[in-house]
Amino acid sequence: MNMIAFSQTDNQHLIELQGVTKVYGTGQAAMHALRGIDLHIEEGDFVAVMGPSGSGKSTCMNILGCLDTPTAGAYKFKGIEVGKLTRNQRTRLRRFYLGFVFQGYNLLNRTSALENVELPLIYRGVPSGVRRVRAVQALDRVGLKGWDSHTPGELSGGQQQRVAIARAIVTEPAVLFADEPTGNLDTARSREIMDLLTELNRDQGITIVMVTHEMDMAAYAKRIVRFLDGLVESDEQNGRTA
Repeated sequence: MNMIAFSQTDNQHLIELQGVTKVYGTGQAAMHALRGIDLHIEEGDFVAVMGPSGSGKSTCMNILGCLDTPTAGAYKFKGIEVGKLTRNQRTRLRRFYLGFVFQGYNLLNRTSALENVELPLIYRGVPSGVRRVRAVQALDRVGLKGWDSHTPGELSGGQQQRVAIARAIVTEPAVLFADEPTGNLDTARSREIMDLLTELNRDQGITIVMVTHEMDMAAYAKRIVRFLDGLVESDEQNGRTA
């Protein structure tokens, strides 16, 4: 089976982790990155994930993004247990339902902003004419209308991250995973990117899960989940209303 038939009901979480553990290595060399994580994320949520290095937050994000699998426990996406999917099915889940934004932008340097944004649609097999229209629309949504032909070298750091966000949302993902999206930006550009993510979450309904070390950036989220020593130390509503 290549396609994945999701049948999410009203009482199901968009994302749910149940007793998830992750162990690297064996015997005395075993490293327990996750020690039994229970976590749920609702459709339309905006979750900031925090914690010191080695706390397990990056391992958790890799599992949520279908880049890694749990040693034990269950990861459910729209009610489907991801661990029971084949590798090809997990790839399709990632390609069709998930978007990713990274600290380092990960743009192709010799390729225009428009062509960078089109890449996920090429992997989906979307016809070129449709790709172009959707990529132009995505660039417009992130405030880069008219910047289609510029290469990353001709853009500021903040503009490059906007291109990366446009590339992540051009497929209309169910979830956008953002890994330190403001880590390479100054304060003003960081706030611009966080305002953009907030707008996408509020106005477009995109669920966002963001790893950050910065409390100022986490303050934009609706929830803050803190990891420590492979466990969820706290999971609190942030009180943000807009």
